[in-house]
Amino acid sequence: MIIGVPKEIKSQEYRVGMVPNSVTELVQLGHSVLVEKNAGAGIGMHDNDYKAAGAVVVDTAAEIFARADIIVKVKEPQPQECALLREGQILFAYLHLAPDPAQARLLKKSGCIAIAYETVTNSLGRLPLLSPMSEVAGRLSIQVGASFLEKFHGGSGILLSGVPGVAAGNVVVLGGGVVGTNAIRMALGQEAHVTVLDKSIERLQELRMQFGAHLNFATIDNLEHYISNADLVIGAVLVPGDATPKLVRRQMLSKMRPGSVIVDVAIDQGGCFETSHPTTHADPTFTVDGIVHYCVTNMPGAVPRTATLALNNATLPFIVALASKGYRKALLEDPHLMNGLNVYAGHYTHEAVAHALGEKYTAASSLLN
Repeated sequence: MIIGVPKEIKSQEYRVGMVPNSVTELVQLGHSVLVEKNAGAGIGMHDNDYKAAGAVVVDTAAEIFARADIIVKVKEPQPQECALLREGQILFAYLHLAPDPAQARLLKKSGCIAIAYETVTNSLGRLPLLSPMSEVAGRLSIQVGASFLEKFHGGSGILLSGVPGVAAGNVVVLGGGVVGTNAIRMALGQEAHVTVLDKSIERLQELRMQFGAHLNFATIDNLEHYISNADLVIGAVLVPGDATPKLVRRQMLSKMRPGSVIVDVAIDQGGCFETSHPTTHADPTFTVDGIVHYCVTNMPGAVPRTATLALNNATLPFIVALASKGYRKALLEDPHLMNGLNVYAGHYTHEAVAHALGEKYTAASSLLN
């Protein structure tokens, strides 16, 4: 097959769908790889690196989309990219369709086969292609939150670690999944007071075993009490494929201290704060009722080299399967990859995505068979 890697065009996005080492493996298996000029320049991987790996470097995205059987991207296709997709073409990327009905309609109209990284599963019921970026985003959430707590960035002027004689800052993490766990690790490393809230007692018990007495634990029922004392709140809630529930309502903000910071990592799926709306790395924050909101939709794009390498480690086996077996056989043989299929030939084939969009759901197996 021909695998195409276009340059990402979302604002401030420097990641790339494949690195040269991944290209080498696919070429050795007999496939062809087309890479758009300068696609990897933002992470220090240049056209000559891709050529040495066996790729063909082309000048435009239009040529990539016209020739490739599989399009491998990082972020969701922008409208001008959706217009280039064609019937039967495989798109493999983060899609996050639940809060983006416009993109969903364009993918449906194109007739493409859209497989979303964020809904591919594994034998443990986890999300192996979302986890690497969730790890990055969780760690970054404390880093950026601490920065925006600085007075010059609009925050209250709190140092998370405190100093001898001055109390450390209070960090509240909503959700104990991959994002939350990594946020907790970083916040504890900065010597902050950290509380995690989760609806699952079992998950809280696992986190207690992992972090011990240094971490405070509570159920989500205690949300209002804990955020009222928080300097930094991390939104780390995920419902795979579906829109994120709005856990923090606007009226709760009035109980927070002015200059406190919210980092809504869940914004890719709509966000878990009622007051959240998507922002960019170029203009990352806004303030509502005195509370600083950081809601960048591609947080790992801030560290694109680390993020790209981590993502490629996870996606490559699936790219190999799709290219070597063809999408039909690859999907039918692997139910976990099948869970990644969101749109197929004009049908919505992921139940949670269809539900979030208010559209008809069609089981993928019925279409593929």
